Amino acid sequence: MRERERQVMNGALMLVVGLVTLLLSMAMFIYAIRTRQTTVVVGSILLMVVGLTVLAGLFTVAPNEARVLQLFGAYVGTVRTPGLRWANPLYTKHKVSTRIRNFESAKLKVNDLDGNPIEIAAVAVWRVVDTAEAVFEVDDYNNYVHVQSESALRNLATSYAYDSHDDQESLRGSTNKIAEHLKQEVQDRLSKAGVEVMEARISHLAYAPEIAAAMLQRQQAGAIIAARQKIVEGAVGMVEMALEMLSAKHVVELDNERKAQMVSNLLVVLCGERGTQPVVNTGTIYQ
Repeated sequence: MRERERQVMNGALMLVVGLVTLLLSMAMFIYAIRTRQTTVVVGSILLMVVGLTVLAGLFTVAPNEARVLQLFGAYVGTVRTPGLRWANPLYTKHKVSTRIRNFESAKLKVNDLDGNPIEIAAVAVWRVVDTAEAVFEVDDYNNYVHVQSESALRNLATSYAYDSHDDQESLRGSTNKIAEHLKQEVQDRLSKAGVEVMEARISHLAYAPEIAAAMLQRQQAGAIIAARQKIVEGAVGMVEMALEMLSAKHVVELDNERKAQMVSNLLVVLCGERGTQPVVNTGTIYQ
C-alpha cells in the first residue's frame, strides 16, 4: 500500500461556520423557549447537532507531521499540509510524525568473522517517508525499526573481522565502508515499513571482556613488529648510503671484513632500543 496525499478544506473557515451555527442554534432555542414553539425547539436542536458535527471534523497538522485518514477501516489518504484543517467527521485521523529521529541500539555481544566475541552498538538516523506503509504494513513501526536495526547490526558484525593485518576490510579499519554497508543493510530491512535511513554508524566497538586482555597483547605485538620492520628498513638504507658516500668521496678504503664490521656496528646503533656506549680504540699500551 502506497501513500496518497489528500487535500482537505481549510479549518479556519469551517471553524467559523461551526461557531456561527452553534450560536444561531442557541439563539433559536432561547427564542423557542420564550415563545413556546415546539417546532423551533426541534429545529434549534438539529442545528446544534449540525454545528457540533462541523466542529468535530476539525483537526490540526503540525510541521513535519501527517494525518492518515480512514473511513470505516478503508484508507482514504494522508494530509501533510500543516495548519488547522477540516475533513469528514467520520474519518479517523491517525497522527504520524515525519520528523528525523535517531535510535541507538544496545551493546550486542556477537562473534566477528574470525569467531572472536566482540561488543558492538550502532546509531541509526531515520524518518518516515510513506505514512501508509508505516501504519498499515507493520504493526508498530517504531519497534520494527529497533528490532530490524539490531538484526542488521548482528549480520554486519559476523561479515567482517574486528581487525585485519593484511589490508582487508575490517570493522575497526574500514569505518566509512562499514557505515555505508550498515546503512544499506538497515534500509533493505526497513523499506517495507515506509522508513528512510539517512545515516547508520557504529557507536561502540570493543572486544568482549573475556578476551580483551589477550587481544590487546596481540595488537601490541603487531604494532611492535610493524615498527621494527620500519626501523630495519630505514637502518639498511642509511647503512647503504653511508657506504656509498665513503666510497664516492674516498674517505677511507674498507675491505670486505671491515665493511661487514661497520655494517654490524651501524645496525646495532640504529636498531637498538637504548643508546649505545661507544668504545674508543686508543691503540696498544706497552708496559
